[in-house]
Amino acid sequence: MAGNKILMIGEKESFIVRVLVKKVKDEGIDCEFVPWTINSLNEKWDGKSLITVYMDGDTLPQDDALHYLIDKMSDGDNQMILIGEKSDMQYLADHVPGDLIYHTFVRPIDNAEYIKCVNKFFQKVAQGEFKKSILIVDDDPNYLGLVREWLKGTYKVSMANSGLQAIKWLGKNKADLILLDHEMPVTTGPQVLEMLRSDDETKSIPVMFLTGKSDKRSVMEVVALKPEGYFLKTIEKDELLEKLAEFFVLQGR
Repeated sequence: MAGNKILMIGEKESFIVRVLVKKVKDEGIDCEFVPWTINSLNEKWDGKSLITVYMDGDTLPQDDALHYLIDKMSDGDNQMILIGEKSDMQYLADHVPGDLIYHTFVRPIDNAEYIKCVNKFFQKVAQGEFKKSILIVDDDPNYLGLVREWLKGTYKVSMANSGLQAIKWLGKNKADLILLDHEMPVTTGPQVLEMLRSDDETKSIPVMFLTGKSDKRSVMEVVALKPEGYFLKTIEKDELLEKLAEFFVLQGR
């Protein structure tokens, strides 16, 4: 997520929209209004983590601008607040993926409730609730700590030092991705993957192997298990972050 900044989108900057923008700014939150055009959205997009769409009931957004907005939100992991009539809500619900919609308000809008919703959103951002969750499983505490330090600024990171500890953790928590050491004692990475795939609760969680072996035979053994990918443990921080970002974008997660 970006900083505490809101993009207010509407057909026109009406009196009600100006009031909402002012009240947001009074809370110390950056807020800008833009009309429904691709150029306007692109010009003001950078740094905005929350999008408020104000539908006045008179005009629906152009398909190209709406598609552009959805693409930008999906790429940037943004969230949306919708304000409008029930018919407006239905139109946007039919076009916008549900996981992008944070909250909806039926007009006439209660300004105090909207501000309360905005503040709660940014509180959740500060607590890391909107970050992707990654579970790192490795028996080497030094490597666990290193990768956690690399990822903790971008992701919500949890650690397990054995396969059984990982299974236990997943019984109470959810992960968007598991980085799993291939060469662990007692319960190996392949055995952990088999357990994950055999359980309905965990079978759909993406798994990427971590391996210290780069020879062709070892790599082919890892790939044969059909994980979502693998990383050599010699990978550098910047490359790992780049590859993970690419993965989440391609997976639409």
